[in-house]
Amino acid sequence: MRCPFCGNEETQVKDSRPTEDNSAIRRRRACPSCGARFTTFERVQLREITVVKADGRKQVFNRDKIIKSMQIALQKRPVELETIEKSANSIVRQLETTGDHEIESKKVGELVMKALAQLDTVGFVRYASVYKDFRRPEDFNEFLHELSDLQVRLTDSDID
Repeated sequence: MRCPFCGNEETQVKDSRPTEDNSAIRRRRACPSCGARFTTFERVQLREITVVKADGRKQVFNRDKIIKSMQIALQKRPVELETIEKSANSIVRQLETTGDHEIESKKVGELVMKALAQLDTVGFVRYASVYKDFRRPEDFNEFLHELSDLQVRLTDSDID
């Protein structure tokens, strides 16, 4: 592993342990050249996933983009980074287990929306406003009305 501070290619692992959800190995490393310490994470990658954008462009899947978009949607909300990372790990596992090496960006967005709906309603609405490209205040009203109808149907089905 290359040192991010001086570029030395020889670094030493000082400590290794699994993350809380056992989805990765956390390694503390030290550079013998400059003495810097840093942390790396090692994750299992079942297959290389390519995201197909709406306009047909293809892009290598990047887990960090999911985390960043969720962090933006959940900014100033009471959701810990660790919870966001667990949700992102779950999304990645769902994508990897589909068996497809190409996934439409729409599918990724839907999985993120589903995860946000479980984490925080405000974050879910924030994400939806960008994902569904709201342009008018009426777009928010329509979405919130659909959301309210869905919650009522879910509540009614719990009673049955």
